[in-house]
Amino acid sequence: MKIKNIDHFVITTADLQSCLDFYVGTLGMEHRESNGHHNLYFPGGKISIHTKKGEFQPAALNPSYGSQDFCLIIDDDLENVQQELAAKGITPLTDIVERHGANGAMRSLYVRDPDGNLVELSSYH
Repeated sequence: MKIKNIDHFVITTADLQSCLDFYVGTLGMEHRESNGHHNLYFPGGKISIHTKKGEFQPAALNPSYGSQDFCLIIDDDLENVQQELAAKGITPLTDIVERHGANGAMRSLYVRDPDGNLVELSSYH
């Protein structure tokens, strides 16, 4: 077996509207709802949102709010992203830091979503 890429991942939220405000309003993702399933789309993937722990089966064995830690690659300059976040009232947890991702050296900013998930916003050099 050879893994090609990630298609989607799931987060569980305690407050759907706050979650949508962050991912759609702040990060610019597209929300689509169909038959009670909520998904956030961005180029190359999606985040599925569960509004209850274990809402759709099969599910993770121990789903919980705020337990995720993931990295999203952005196209924009991180300094501009930092200013955009500030304009929206969001203070990153760190200044821009150097990291090493799946494709080499990158720069990152870290923020938390309303449930407490750690969201790393990164740009490759």
